[in-house]
Amino acid sequence: MPVKKKTTSTVKRKPVARKKKSKAPSRSKYYLIALASLLLLSPFYYPYIIKTISYTWRWVKDIGQDNNYRTYKNFGIKIPSNYEVHGIDVSYAQGKINWPKVAAMEEDGVRIRFAFIKATEGLLTVDPYFKRNWKEAKNAGIACGAYHFFRPKKSGLWQGRFFVQNSSIESGGLPPVADVERLDGKTPAAMRKELQEFLLYVENKTGETPIIYTGISFYRDYLAGYFDDYPLWIAHYNRDKLDVSPRTNWKFWQHSETGRVNGINHTVDFDIFKGDSLAFKRFITGGNR
Repeated sequence: MPVKKKTTSTVKRKPVARKKKSKAPSRSKYYLIALASLLLLSPFYYPYIIKTISYTWRWVKDIGQDNNYRTYKNFGIKIPSNYEVHGIDVSYAQGKINWPKVAAMEEDGVRIRFAFIKATEGLLTVDPYFKRNWKEAKNAGIACGAYHFFRPKKSGLWQGRFFVQNSSIESGGLPPVADVERLDGKTPAAMRKELQEFLLYVENKTGETPIIYTGISFYRDYLAGYFDDYPLWIAHYNRDKLDVSPRTNWKFWQHSETGRVNGINHTVDFDIFKGDSLAFKRFITGGNR
């Protein structure tokens, strides 16, 4: 008798288990019906739904297939492919830098070969870390270039004098740089006039053709077609290529502002040079400008 009771008990439990398993498909059907009803009742949202699906599909499709980009874990960013010469630009914002550590860092052939270092701004400001950065970066074997943060509301001529007096511009390094990013309330024409005076003064005093640094939007709006004889250093972040005309005389591309490097305790801008190592050597000696 006990044996029969056990058998009966087991038989009774089996249908219960089957009922539990059958609930999941039923809920899925309800979800699908609810979603279908929502779509039928809301045709206004069709374009947005289709666009979302399209973007999601492209994102999924592109994972691991972008040959123009590669993620470098140690540097903390994606770096555009097909460029050999990499660098950074720094100012007081990066604090005290250990330049030997910067120079020693390397991941799969990518290392810091050059650095643009802020020297001055306007007519009165000298970057407090400039002299130290300049000396120690050079001692670490990194090619250096000094830059001036240009203020259009100030005299371009006097800014040029201030920059030359307080920067270490010498042969065998990167050319001096005019960093122009804003109008400061001046008209575009007035900005260009002061910038031209700055460039001419610096070129006459140093014998170097200055580089113009700017953001891609500022370049398109205010500089394109006006300073074509000067090499450009353009900021355009998180892209697999620099979106400018092939005729644009760009030499450097600031492609990220969130990179990380050993020896620097803050995020730092990352740059690439347009050309291989031999072209870079010719450029810093004045042979490819």
